[in-house]
Amino acid sequence: MRESKAKTLWANGEEVLTGWLATNSSLMAEMMAQQDFDAVTIDMQHGVADYSDALSMLQAISTTDATPIVRVPWNDPAIIGRMLDAGAYGIICPMVNSAEECKAFVEACRYYPQGGRSVGPIRAGLYGGADYFANANDTVITFAMIEHKDGVANLDEILSTPGLDAVFVGPSDLAVSMGHTPGFDPKWPDVVEAIEFIAERCKAHGVIPGIHVGSVEYGQKMRDMGYKFQAYLSDFRMTQMAFGKAMPAFRAGQPDATAP
Repeated sequence: MRESKAKTLWANGEEVLTGWLATNSSLMAEMMAQQDFDAVTIDMQHGVADYSDALSMLQAISTTDATPIVRVPWNDPAIIGRMLDAGAYGIICPMVNSAEECKAFVEACRYYPQGGRSVGPIRAGLYGGADYFANANDTVITFAMIEHKDGVANLDEILSTPGLDAVFVGPSDLAVSMGHTPGFDPKWPDVVEAIEFIAERCKAHGVIPGIHVGSVEYGQKMRDMGYKFQAYLSDFRMTQMAFGKAMPAFRAGQPDATAP
């Protein structure tokens, strides 16, 4: 079966950096996959891609060795199965707040006897290889999103779920659930404490901790905490930020360090 670069890096004790696709462009997916990312994630929850978009984006990502990951809209076995059959090598599932929800998510990603995923890997067989069925349970990465105070309260039970590979912290929703405002890189002490607690408990359970960050500085803090999977901004945010800096400089006739 085709190698999962992400799993290989983790097995060697290294971190995985993922590109994040909020747009629905296969060209953007191809470009992002050719940058220095170890994985590329298609966001079907808050991004604008539908199934047809995501399929072509997975094909574009597969021109490289970046691990293709999809954040599905919700904990629904129908869309989870479709994205795995389309060739996703990892699934990020939003709002996993209990052991029962995590068990249902993991089982949707695994073939019998580890789960109840239906067999029919239409494009996954092309991408993964003829032995896809035999190796999919060991290759597909399951990410449960911890992004609510209830998920933090039930964290040890969630992390004990058989077949759970990783968690992915949604810092914005986590902050909101704790009474704060949304946004990247929360700095409220109680939220930071929760984020650190998640990393510590993941280490104790042998589960990979992941998080979405909006700056290099915050990303380094997360790395120091032990986070081994990080998403840095998104294609949309990076483009928006680049134009936000470049256009005022261009109008003023001033050189801009971010421009070519």
